[in-house]
Amino acid sequence: MQLEVKVSTNSPSDRPTKPLRKAAAVRHVEPSPPRFVEIIRVDPVYSILTMLMDAGYAALSVLIAHWWIPGALEQDRNLALYSWLFVPIVVVVMTLRGLYRQKLSHGFLDEFEPVETSIALSALGLLLIMVLFVPRLTPEQAGAIYLRPSDLVLRIWVCAAVLIPAIRLLRSFLNRWLRRRFHVGVPALVIGSGPVAHQLITRMREVKEYGLWPAGVLDDLRPNESERFEIPYLGTTGNLESAVKATRAEELIVAPSSLPDEQLARVAKQAQQLGLRVRVVPRLMDAVGTSTTIEHLGGVPLMVLNRVDPKGWQFTVKHAFDRTAALLGLLLISPLLAVLALAVKLSSPGPALYSQDRIGRDGKVFGCLKFRSMRLDDENNVQFEPEHGAAPGGVEGEDRRTWIGKIMRRTSLDELPQLINVLRGQMSLVGPRPERPEFVELFEMHVRRYGERHRVKAGMTGWAQVHGLRGQTSIADRAEWDNYYIDNWSLMLDFRILLLTILAVLRPIEN
Repeated sequence: MQLEVKVSTNSPSDRPTKPLRKAAAVRHVEPSPPRFVEIIRVDPVYSILTMLMDAGYAALSVLIAHWWIPGALEQDRNLALYSWLFVPIVVVVMTLRGLYRQKLSHGFLDEFEPVETSIALSALGLLLIMVLFVPRLTPEQAGAIYLRPSDLVLRIWVCAAVLIPAIRLLRSFLNRWLRRRFHVGVPALVIGSGPVAHQLITRMREVKEYGLWPAGVLDDLRPNESERFEIPYLGTTGNLESAVKATRAEELIVAPSSLPDEQLARVAKQAQQLGLRVRVVPRLMDAVGTSTTIEHLGGVPLMVLNRVDPKGWQFTVKHAFDRTAALLGLLLISPLLAVLALAVKLSSPGPALYSQDRIGRDGKVFGCLKFRSMRLDDENNVQFEPEHGAAPGGVEGEDRRTWIGKIMRRTSLDELPQLINVLRGQMSLVGPRPERPEFVELFEMHVRRYGERHRVKAGMTGWAQVHGLRGQTSIADRAEWDNYYIDNWSLMLDFRILLLTILAVLRPIEN
């Protein structure tokens, strides 16, 4: 069978683009946000507002804790007075942990653990101050109600551990809404005109939650016809100052290019003098993960690349957890599985389950289980022929879905039998989604780093899927997100993906 699959390969020639035009002729128009939104999105206003919100809810936590112990604090006013130190302590701890800095796509789940840890540390600090420095009443002086410092601090900590993350969750929702509704973000200039520059521009446009939008491109070599952008080419790096004035840019992103490192360093320093925040894409971008650190040998910065070993003990723990969770999950949802199996049998003739060959870890083929969601053209054949020229996923060819099949596809319930694959050790709860052998061979030839997805077990859900890459979406984008997951894997990341999967299922797509 000859396949003609439409995939994105992060190559400039593969993307439909418009011809380059002068900056005056091309301007990417965005909805204008209200004036107050423009004011609060910039630092230091944004950081100050966030700090004030945290301080306000920390103070509310102290008030609730006082109300929680009626009468006791009236007897022991020393504790009541010193308890207000919790407010400045929690603000200082969060400041030291960098929780008031604006970051790209830094959502609620990213900061939940640091916020809760900061609150706990602040409570411990308050308790230490109270034990060491607060004059204490004896039980006789306190009368019927004797209050220990730990009693008060425990209540403050419980209140703050709920209230402060809650207001940050509300802020996260508000940020996302503003960025999607008004494209609230900062204009950014990009240096470079290669595939990485294209990728950056595409990501800024597609994922508005990053809070950036591309205002123009600078490069000493004018992009040729095969390297077209939909944003203006603003000239060479020597035009940086005029480009900043013309676009009112606040960010500069330096992508890998043919320019000498010394010249790029000078441009970066000039951008900082102009008030821009500079972000640099490392030349070894495929090897740089979130755990990468910076050290200095004399005055030379060194990037320390931490490696994730898919065959190490951490993944052994992951797989043990997978099998345990799969067993418990099968036991808990067995009534649901029985109801779905019966509905499939009643909807059309044929088996309730079917097994389809997929590629798993190290390129091994396994039978991926699903509930049958389509009528069978031939009762002895459950292999579905994809439509010529279509990417895999979703409805391929004639729509033969049954009524229960449409429901299961929309809610991903047809994937539940894959818990059996997880229990067998063929799959994981979280990992790259497995693909059919015939497509894998094709994608490995055309999609950058596609084969590296098979370093780990395939998953029921993955980092790509919770970012909207379900159904007939870009294979290159999936490979990019999947390899990010592998290179930056942690149990916490798995837990985050499982939570996001629940939210993704609540926003079903047409399959």
